Amino acid sequence: MFQPAPAQAEDMTQFHSDEYIEFLRLVTPDNQHEHMRQLKRFNVAEDCPVFDGLFRFCQLYTGGSVGGAVRLNHGLSDTVINWSGGLHHAKKSEASGFCYVNDIVLAILELLKTHQRVLYIDIDIHHGDGVEEAFYTTDRVMTVSFHKFGEYFPGTGHLQDVGQHDGKYYSVNVPLKDGIDDESYELLYKPLMAKVMEVYQPDAVVFQSGADSLSGDRLGCFNLSIKGHAECLKFMTTFNVPLLVLGGGGYTIRNVARCWTYETGCLLNRDLSDSMPENDYSEYFGPTHTLHIQTSNMENQNTREYLEGVLAHLLDNLSKLSCKPSVPFHQVPTDAVNMEQFSNVKTFDKSNNESPVATNEYENEQHGTALLRQQPMVHSSLDVVKFPTAEYTEHDLLERKLAPEGLPRTQVSKSEETPMTMMFPSVTNKRESS
Repeated sequence: MFQPAPAQAEDMTQFHSDEYIEFLRLVTPDNQHEHMRQLKRFNVAEDCPVFDGLFRFCQLYTGGSVGGAVRLNHGLSDTVINWSGGLHHAKKSEASGFCYVNDIVLAILELLKTHQRVLYIDIDIHHGDGVEEAFYTTDRVMTVSFHKFGEYFPGTGHLQDVGQHDGKYYSVNVPLKDGIDDESYELLYKPLMAKVMEVYQPDAVVFQSGADSLSGDRLGCFNLSIKGHAECLKFMTTFNVPLLVLGGGGYTIRNVARCWTYETGCLLNRDLSDSMPENDYSEYFGPTHTLHIQTSNMENQNTREYLEGVLAHLLDNLSKLSCKPSVPFHQVPTDAVNMEQFSNVKTFDKSNNESPVATNEYENEQHGTALLRQQPMVHSSLDVVKFPTAEYTEHDLLERKLAPEGLPRTQVSKSEETPMTMMFPSVTNKRESS
């Protein structure tokens, strides 16, 4: 396990606007009446309320995701988990759907410092709109979202939403109907993701494992078992690509805990007993006290013909991508955080299932110091374990001609150049110099 440093305001403004982050830093339940205009402007109300410790909460989960990305960049872990992260709805200058700071976008920006292409996968029942919007016009990030579509928050994620400009066909949306079960989900998921990996060949994968797609979720309407949900994650581990695993939605809390416990075990190659040991929280898991849940008998509205049609359409779009994107040689930007020392590290050897062993020595001192930046609930599952929405038009997206400092755009020929010379028109808060 490792405990990364909390993200600072300047880290968050690599994507979010200065004004929005400053507002989150200052607003409290006691003074929010003084900020009525900003509350409305930044959509901090109703499902995104102000509460005590709001900014600290954002610092912690964001620090975990960015810290995990730093570990992957340094080759210190093959897989990192931050179950507290995965808040995929937050936009550049507004909160949305219980999400305030978009830790996913910030982690992907960190990964792009050393990885040419990053794949984002979202199996939350809600569309990953905030992440898709951030990278809608670039080919250096492919977003794939499996979600309920049709009169359902956030109302985005249509099959025809494929990206724009350099990002055309790099946004993949999989709209699903009520009641989808394990068999139907796998019918769609595995062939599609196999094709995505073949065509895009990402250097790193970010996986949002929202648990509101489980059967019985208070806000959800899917019918996945915990094993069916985890199968999506297990499938991605077969490609041996650096993997950042994040949490997300989930509103039947006892099932969220079950799901993420089982998936942590899957990533560690540990078989967990279905019978839960007695503990301080046993009363929450009665009367069965089992790890796995029983799916319901709800109708699956996703017919085989519908799923095959969606799959065929998406595979056809992927076939239009002629080659994997690349970037020119460039100076790698510095890490998002300064790391001066590191301690309290535990390693885990999967080969013999030995218990975590504390160690403070590393072959490479630079790798050792690179660990310090990393929040509770963040786990490296293979090498070292430490520890809704506004809809934007095309015009809105194109007006955000902003780009992260130090990141080169994908190479294209002069004939393919567009007036948009920045690599991420909608991603960062750092403006072009005049």
